[in-house]
Amino acid sequence: MSRIGKNPVPVPKGVTVAVNGSTVTVKGPKGELVRTFHPDMRIAVEGETVVVTRPSDEAVHKSLHGLSRTLVANMVQGVSQGFVKQLEITGVGYKAEVKPWGLLMSLGYSHTIEVKAPKGVSLKAPQPTQVVVEGADKEMVGQVAAEIRSLRKPEPYKGKGVKYAGEIIRRKAGKAGGK
Repeated sequence: MSRIGKNPVPVPKGVTVAVNGSTVTVKGPKGELVRTFHPDMRIAVEGETVVVTRPSDEAVHKSLHGLSRTLVANMVQGVSQGFVKQLEITGVGYKAEVKPWGLLMSLGYSHTIEVKAPKGVSLKAPQPTQVVVEGADKEMVGQVAAEIRSLRKPEPYKGKGVKYAGEIIRRKAGKAGGK
């Protein structure tokens, strides 16, 4: 049995889970998420928990078991608490400002970069050097944060660029100098 897959997913108060075949719909205070799972996985709501079971011990079913349970748990956590990714901007003149459609970022290029927030994700900049990505869908929040980071990855010599909060950038020594 999968160690992760055999654990039931607790459903907090205010969250409803509906299973229709292989489609799971989770509604809560932060929004609604819908995901279609592999048809072999059996997902059932039992009281205040969601249980994921697999039909056999084949390698494919074993790998899908823990994955399906974790995806359901992320959906439940997303609609109840939400997910947050924080990014830090380092560099002279590098900044982000909030616009109604998303962010306008100055990252040392000859032009500013517009980052539009997809549906279900909110972008905030509490300070010009900080960006906060929030949403109910963990996958979407992580993807948007990765796309913002890829606009100007942190470079190893001065550490300038966009990085995740708490990320450690390995620094390199510059040139050794003259003779």
